[in-house]
Amino acid sequence: MQFTLCTCLLWLSTSGLWTIQAQDPSATVSTNGPHRDLAPTNVDFAFNLYQRLVASTPDKNVFISPVSISMTLAMLSLGASGHTQTQLLQGLGFNLTQTSKTEIHQGFQHLHRLLGESDTGLDMTMGNALFFDQSRLELLEKFSADIKHYYESEALATDFKDWDGASRKINKYVENKTKGKIKNILSDLGSPASLILVDYVFFKGIWSYAFDPENIRDMDFHVSDTVTVRVPMMFQTSTINYLHDTELPCRLVQLDYVGNGTVFLVLPEPGHIDTVIAGLSRDTVERWAKSMTYHLVNVYIPKMSISGTYDMGGVLAEMGIPDLFTNQTNFSGITQVAPLERSKVIHKAVLHLKEKGLKLPVPKKVTKNLATKSPTFILNHPFLILVFDDFTWSSLLLGKIMNPI
Repeated sequence: MQFTLCTCLLWLSTSGLWTIQAQDPSATVSTNGPHRDLAPTNVDFAFNLYQRLVASTPDKNVFISPVSISMTLAMLSLGASGHTQTQLLQGLGFNLTQTSKTEIHQGFQHLHRLLGESDTGLDMTMGNALFFDQSRLELLEKFSADIKHYYESEALATDFKDWDGASRKINKYVENKTKGKIKNILSDLGSPASLILVDYVFFKGIWSYAFDPENIRDMDFHVSDTVTVRVPMMFQTSTINYLHDTELPCRLVQLDYVGNGTVFLVLPEPGHIDTVIAGLSRDTVERWAKSMTYHLVNVYIPKMSISGTYDMGGVLAEMGIPDLFTNQTNFSGITQVAPLERSKVIHKAVLHLKEKGLKLPVPKKVTKNLATKSPTFILNHPFLILVFDDFTWSSLLLGKIMNPI
């Protein structure tokens, strides 16, 4: 099975929060990095962001990489001053009396390098860029140097007067950086802003065990009580981590891909997806990881390709960062020639679930009591998908799938 994630934002460090162990022996080099101190804050922000975005789009698919937004906004704070800078960092959840601004940027810098340089067995491309109106803005050298130093980001002068040409330039930039996987990121942006931030991640993992193409068959997916769609459903029987949660109304399985990747597929009981999403937290995921046990499971997963684009302004304003999207913002650290009156944070993600994998599943030996009954796990109604990279213990994706077509 092949899993591909393409997103316009970065990553979520969850080091030390789960009991998943990295498979790469060299992973011990990351156990004492400065990114570790950011993990609890990043995780709390991630679930807060995810829960608010889901609440604002109750009947739609949602899949985001929340720490991408954390890293982007932390990068932007390098050019903010006064209340705007404080609002950005506190809105991300940082206590500035406990963690200095320098420590925050050094933590993200270390995490960025780990994800870009670690040998995880993943095909991963990540980066970010800032496009600014060359006719109105002249960036300060210190800001350009700082975002390059900490976040390896580019600042690109763009002719926003020719908005059609500027949007083509930005779209082409992201398309090239993500190997053609993310296209037309600005297709839903109605008018230009003075400053546009674009972060991109291309992630591709090959599942350890494939889903046999001959086992794919069309099945019903119940979007709601009144809406049912037909989807191609992949199938395999394998010995995997499985849990029937007794605290939240859901079941879940853990699947692995080549390298250090892990995916949790969470199937809420019908009608209870909001309850499960509301219950997501650091403690919940840690409890899941500790409670799962090996079972021989019949697994059915939709084969699908879906995408979504989000303007994060409204959600981020609700989370304590309203000035970023008003004329109250203070970005005097970016430019002093002309004040920035408005900015945009755009996120686009593309999700592909396919059957390709390294090899066919081979059931592992299990004890007699585990083998007595094989549960069936079929994603035939709205479900959640959580993707983690074990090498850095980072969350790559939080998703809610309401309709797989």
